[in-house]
Amino acid sequence: MKLRHTLISLPTEGIWLDGLLSHAPDVRALAIVLQPNAHHPARARESLIAATLQEAGFATLTMNLLTHYEESRDPDAHFNVPLLANRVLAAADWVLHQPPLVGLPIGLVSLGTASGAAIRAAAKSPECFGALACLGGRPDLAGAAPLRTLVRPVSFIVGSQDEGLEMLRQAYDLITATRSWKTLDSGDFIHADDAAIRSGASLATEWLISHLPERPPAIIEPPTAGVDAPLVSPSATPQHPE
Repeated sequence: MKLRHTLISLPTEGIWLDGLLSHAPDVRALAIVLQPNAHHPARARESLIAATLQEAGFATLTMNLLTHYEESRDPDAHFNVPLLANRVLAAADWVLHQPPLVGLPIGLVSLGTASGAAIRAAAKSPECFGALACLGGRPDLAGAAPLRTLVRPVSFIVGSQDEGLEMLRQAYDLITATRSWKTLDSGDFIHADDAAIRSGASLATEWLISHLPERPPAIIEPPTAGVDAPLVSPSATPQHPE
């Protein structure tokens, strides 16, 4: 499967979020890899996760949930889980307006505090997502009500020495949806080596394959002008507030 890689800027709430879309016509589903920061979407750890998903036939959208400006102005911005959750929903809305992506089942793979945002977004709009995989992180920050009302299948994939394992277990116990707890023998997942990252990504991939709905059959239509045009991406970056 030959993928097309496109850097995108996704509009939401007056700002643009950076992302990297990797897509081909014959993918099985779309996995959105969520970063609770403004790192380059092609950085090493996220690239390993995306590559593992792509090898299994997924399109991927690796997406930042913060801008560099927001991150530099407020070091704690990545803890604003309600804001991050709204941006996860904005990503789903963006996908629905991209013709090559319409109809693809969507899974969420999240890291850090984006895990809490993913659960909160899926609890609010379950029709947008098919399944979730939290690679370490802080799914507990979703809050008790979203954890209890979540209906989509979710997997917690943690390191054996991750901080806050007791809190994560308490959050996990609140979930009534289909769920899975997997522990990697990798110490702290945040500082895991490439082999452990790939192991976690493989578990996330297996979870999505098992729990996402099948893609509906494609409708073959005659080619039209502009069929190879790039996906929507803004040509200008808005000015930051003073």
